[in-house]
Amino acid sequence: MQVLSVVSEIYPLIKTGGLADVAGALPAALARHGVEMRSLVPGYPAVLDALEGSKSVHDIAALSGGPARILHGRAAGLDLYALDAPHLYRRPGNPYVDATGQDWPDNAERFAALCQAAARLGGGAAAGFSPGVVHAHDWQAGLAPAYLHYAAQDAPEASRPGAVMTVHNLAFQGRFPAHLLGSLGLPASACSLEGVESFGGIGFLKAGLRLAARITTVSPTYAAEIATPDGGMGLAGLLQTRASVLSGILNGIDTDVWDPGADPHLAARFTADRPQGRGANKRALKERFGLSPRPEALLFGVISRLSWQKGLDLLLAALPRLLAESAQLVLLGSGDPALEQGFSAAAAAAPGRIGVQIGYDEGLAHMIQGGVDALLVPSRFEPCGLTQLCALRYGAVPVVARVGGLNDTIVDANEMALAVGAATGFQFAPVTREALEQAILRAAAAWRDPGAWRQLQRNGMRTDVSWSRPAGKYAALYREVAEGLGKRSGERDFMVGDAGIEPATPPV
Repeated sequence: MQVLSVVSEIYPLIKTGGLADVAGALPAALARHGVEMRSLVPGYPAVLDALEGSKSVHDIAALSGGPARILHGRAAGLDLYALDAPHLYRRPGNPYVDATGQDWPDNAERFAALCQAAARLGGGAAAGFSPGVVHAHDWQAGLAPAYLHYAAQDAPEASRPGAVMTVHNLAFQGRFPAHLLGSLGLPASACSLEGVESFGGIGFLKAGLRLAARITTVSPTYAAEIATPDGGMGLAGLLQTRASVLSGILNGIDTDVWDPGADPHLAARFTADRPQGRGANKRALKERFGLSPRPEALLFGVISRLSWQKGLDLLLAALPRLLAESAQLVLLGSGDPALEQGFSAAAAAAPGRIGVQIGYDEGLAHMIQGGVDALLVPSRFEPCGLTQLCALRYGAVPVVARVGGLNDTIVDANEMALAVGAATGFQFAPVTREALEQAILRAAAAWRDPGAWRQLQRNGMRTDVSWSRPAGKYAALYREVAEGLGKRSGERDFMVGDAGIEPATPPV
């Protein structure tokens, strides 16, 4: 079957976070399950420059303030549609914010245009492509189910694809003023609880959650969390009313890109059966960050946005405890200026023990995964998380908060899990400095037992973190949506109704 994926970024062409990794890896994984996925992305300069053999398949005289066309071609092994609209996307740098870090003022128009293009493709605008499902990712694609819905109301006899809405992070919802409704090509009737209205404005993500045939998010635990007042970010009531179509499917990672046995970014390659190369990577990483070469020191790593969500303020407060265990730390990330300054100051105060690089470097991220002994992920909430999956594959033992996908992917090294040889890392809860410090102490104690530590590494490296199983779940979901069927009986993903959550009146 044919599926259109609608995404605002896609690896390796344009990336700001894990969404791009998911969008880039899923099409190849789905092909093994008989799904032909093509991805629609904005025509950013990096996308258009990489597009090979492109041809225009659909011209649009006026779209959000200017002419546009939909191009079809290939780039980096991906089958792509690119929305070529220079007035919207021909801009340098980050796809969402300008050079000062402020949202582009026309983001509503930019991503509404992407969604309108998706609806056109869903309606058969490109010859030879008739998707049975349009899969929208995050708020930037949230209006795609809305445009499909209202097009079906206008032409009920026309064949329309089903829509799937995936939430990668509920905290980012794409809310804009209500007066934009007409300029975004939405009917007046759309501004209602049953449509796109959200807290008096237009909610892109809310629209997708209300109007898609199925809603998924990127881990079973996060699916439960977002349907609660604490985790629902104002949308818990809506998600509770749609509990029967909400499920969690864990992300995977591209195990060709993340392969310690063939990774060109590593000083030495290694596998679960031949892990000796990790020592050379640890030495190279320490040299890169200017750390003391002490091989006996437990080396922690962080690869993250520096933000409240990621719990990096808790780690900053816990650094004295980490250093008291004679451990070391390397950190790669950027974000909150106060956290950037805090970690930079900590590195300056502890030379040879803490190394910090502000920013992001894909090759260095691979080096960190291949060289650290343990990876810290103290997130306050985490829809799925990909860094801990990469850590498992690379033998970096994860130390994670017991939330979202971190809870679903890491087996805590408690007494029973250690006894049966199932543990892959360390979890902690609640998400506080004190609990994080206790997790650091537990990891340090395990580090002092080389045999136990090697077992944790082997368990992690032998864990299947690929897209194989998740892609099979998506393929089954697409077929159900395309065929207009409900959830099949038998083995299923977690669904919110399983937790006994009763439907409630939506707050929007």
